[in-house]
Amino acid sequence: MRAAVLHDIRDIRVTDIPAPTPTADEVIVRVKAVGVCGSDLHSYLEGGTTGPTRINPFVLGHEFSGTLTPDTARRAGLPADALMAVDPAISCGRCEWCHRGHTNLCPNVRFLGYAPNDGAMAEFVCVPKSAVHIVPDSIDPAAAAILETLGVAIHAMDLARPRLMETVAVLGCGPVGLLLVQLARLAGAGKIVAIDPVDERTALACDLGADVACRSQEEVARATDGRGADLVVEATDSSHGFEHAARSARIGGRVVIVGIPENNQYVLSGAESRRKGLSIKFSRRMPEVYPRAIALTQSGRVRLAPLATHRFSLDQAPLAFEQQVARRDGIIKAIIYP
Repeated sequence: MRAAVLHDIRDIRVTDIPAPTPTADEVIVRVKAVGVCGSDLHSYLEGGTTGPTRINPFVLGHEFSGTLTPDTARRAGLPADALMAVDPAISCGRCEWCHRGHTNLCPNVRFLGYAPNDGAMAEFVCVPKSAVHIVPDSIDPAAAAILETLGVAIHAMDLARPRLMETVAVLGCGPVGLLLVQLARLAGAGKIVAIDPVDERTALACDLGADVACRSQEEVARATDGRGADLVVEATDSSHGFEHAARSARIGGRVVIVGIPENNQYVLSGAESRRKGLSIKFSRRMPEVYPRAIALTQSGRVRLAPLATHRFSLDQAPLAFEQQVARRDGIIKAIIYP
């Protein structure tokens, strides 16, 4: 089968590799659409999300949707023609954290599309039956792939616990940030401040529910009459994201860190955060939230289509990554169609 394999930094090669062979509890997904995620970009630019890392070749891609091959669908008792969204995080189910319901914190997780586990930028991928979620006909393959991104945003908002009429600042208006804006509006935020240096992104954020657009963290004070935001949700890829989130929060405010920083480093000066008495949480992936993500999308309460701005064939995967890294042509999320 054809697959996009990461061989080295900025070195994706679309080539033939052996098709996967499922185990007894797995199904084979014929991949319909796969999104390019921020963590994919970290792998592409740095080798992983833990800073510069030596790369052993692997197949990228963890936000994806597809249909099951007829034989594995029949064996699993699932419809072969139904579109499926797939949870790429396969937790062990045995550790303390899995038993506590924190499957997103499982230290034994196998995460598809993150080294050394092959992902879905390929024609086929094997996944456990428990990882697939049937989506309704109203959700197309690209939106079904972005359900994984929505799941990340849902979990972050669960941690944030937004309160009615609060001022919420969303720092970073990439795909996750744009979904956080929509969820904050649904949660009853009084004012939503969207911060991003790319004008097209903050314009889209305002279209999706933000009240104020800021190009930088320095503008948040003006947007909040000098008070700062009650809740700041950080969704950037910058090592300065933590610092900027802390500066954007009011005294006694709350900060949720969702983004993965470049080179695995945060910059944070201690005095301001300490003196403000900030409550800080870190958000990692998501537990079981797909049913809510599907319901939010099917009902129209959350819009996913505006995020899928650019489409590529599998052979164009290197171009998709380069364009998303450069943020050219108003790109929000590249969708690859194997």
